[in-house]
Amino acid sequence: MLQRAVIEGRVVDADARLALETRYGHFTSMQIRDRRVRGLDLHMERLEAASRELFGVGVDRAEVLGSIRAVLGDDLRDASVRVFVVEGDGPRVLATASAPVTPPDRPHRVKPVVYQRFLPHVKQAFGFQQLHIVRQVAREGFDEALLTTEDGLISEGAITNVGAFAGGRLVWPDAPMLRGTTMRLLEGMDVPQEWRPMKVGDLAGFDQVFLCNSWGVMRVGEVDGVALRQDETMMTRLLEHYDGVAWDRLD
Repeated sequence: MLQRAVIEGRVVDADARLALETRYGHFTSMQIRDRRVRGLDLHMERLEAASRELFGVGVDRAEVLGSIRAVLGDDLRDASVRVFVVEGDGPRVLATASAPVTPPDRPHRVKPVVYQRFLPHVKQAFGFQQLHIVRQVAREGFDEALLTTEDGLISEGAITNVGAFAGGRLVWPDAPMLRGTTMRLLEGMDVPQEWRPMKVGDLAGFDQVFLCNSWGVMRVGEVDGVALRQDETMMTRLLEHYDGVAWDRLD
């Protein structure tokens, strides 16, 4: 580990040096309301599986929950929280809290970008590439990027999962991806579901395309300038299912 580090001329302590030095790890993101979170067990499953794959050992649930409670303190009841497991003197658990996020209630504009993540099933910490892609498409007026192969096969969004409805069926891309916690919660919706290859050119043929991540569920109104259909009935059913998911207590 670094012996000494400076931020803007100030020498920082060992914990700050750990945060600066680590380049290897994974994380999970969650929205907390009234000190509750949706899908707590799914977040723990993600951290456990990724820790065993990257470090050869699992995570301590009590340590994770303790870190979340510590970062919330006594004053935060609503927040966006990230829990990281990173390489230090053995795997170390870090947590951060920021302002809660609610996605805007408007159709999103998305742009396809040719990019495939390494180990896409792992939510990797310190994702420079994805952040760069999101910022680039935002400068062009888009809300999100769709990650694709050279021939337009969609895997996921830069920071979201992608789903669609066709004839009352819920369709997910059949491609390597991170199966997000919100996506897994939506898989519990009581409608026929299938996984199949999904190309950018196919999106205009769906009744409704949507994105999902820890922020919630967002409808897609346009892909690369092409307007998409809007199925209010299926979107309402999807949102009602998501809103009906139980919140798990953290205290």
